[in-house]
Amino acid sequence: MQTVLVSGGGIAGLTLAHWLRRNGFAPTVVELAAAPRRGGQAVDIRGVALDVVDRMGLTGPIRAARTRMRGMSVLDADGNEVHRSTEATYSSGRLDSDDVELLREDLVALLHEHASEGVEFVSGDSITGLREDEHGVHVTFAHGAPRTFDLVVGADGLHSGVRRLAFGPEERFLRHLGSHVAIFGADNFLGLEDWQVWQRDGHAGYGIYPVRGNRELRITFGYGSDEPAVRDMAQARRQVAERMGALRWETPRLLAALERAPDFYADVMAQVHLDRWSVGRTALVGDAGYCASLLSGQGTSLALVGAHVLADELGRERAAGGDHRAAFTRYEERMRPFVALNQALATENPGGPPAEESVERAKHAIALDR
Repeated sequence: MQTVLVSGGGIAGLTLAHWLRRNGFAPTVVELAAAPRRGGQAVDIRGVALDVVDRMGLTGPIRAARTRMRGMSVLDADGNEVHRSTEATYSSGRLDSDDVELLREDLVALLHEHASEGVEFVSGDSITGLREDEHGVHVTFAHGAPRTFDLVVGADGLHSGVRRLAFGPEERFLRHLGSHVAIFGADNFLGLEDWQVWQRDGHAGYGIYPVRGNRELRITFGYGSDEPAVRDMAQARRQVAERMGALRWETPRLLAALERAPDFYADVMAQVHLDRWSVGRTALVGDAGYCASLLSGQGTSLALVGAHVLADELGRERAAGGDHRAAFTRYEERMRPFVALNQALATENPGGPPAEESVERAKHAIALDR
């Protein structure tokens, strides 16, 4: 049985591990975090990605975990409502659509539970070296003993370590979109009930929505800047507080919550563009290979669909007695048009939502069966 090492225990990595096991492979998932990560924003499952989770038997649990927003308010700098909608929200789109919005941590938990049978998990470790020969990929780890696998897949996000080791420095592939984002949780001190609030003043603003039965908030800060990502979270926390400090309304209380938040996360808004997504026995999937950024609203769907297509092509090639190179080629051929349309959602209308017709076209631009 062919062995596949998947780097990253997030949405793309867990989905890939599930489908690899279903297609006759022996997957191992290595994840840097010692335990499932908490916090993070709400994510959306849209278009053909809904078919992926349905084929996994997860439609019921995922719909049960969805957010229950009734609408949103848009505020001016002083907190006065200038617009409201009960038809759509900025985080999820139209409320009457078939799309599903749920917390990232809930989706990851469901995928992890679903992928647990027949998948080896290695937590609290990371890949430090890749050396390929005719026998496979020889992998070294930060803590574990070296091992050899038939294939390696990087599903380890925007700042992928596998991509760096196999393809080169990330500066060659990251396209900065001119803004930064920070996400964290807090108690619902605003008393929001299934209702989002968005406020913007100049090049900075934030979105706030309640989760967990309105007991908690998820807060997203955003501001314009071409500065590179700050990987040290203590420094990033200070930088975000400084950039957001000039905003009014509830900003002082939000900054106090930021200071206390144990799940604080910050990064640049960026996309990943590579001429190819595989080299030798190593391939990339999800954000590691083609991040579209939060601005597209399609990162989760790209991860789910990309993982399914990659595993599908590898399974077909294995069944036909072929090799991974042909599978990687067909994976790219199928996915690239889908990726291009979804990445364009984040760049076609900077500072505002993409056109509705573009969103619909991007959501359905690939078939799971060929």
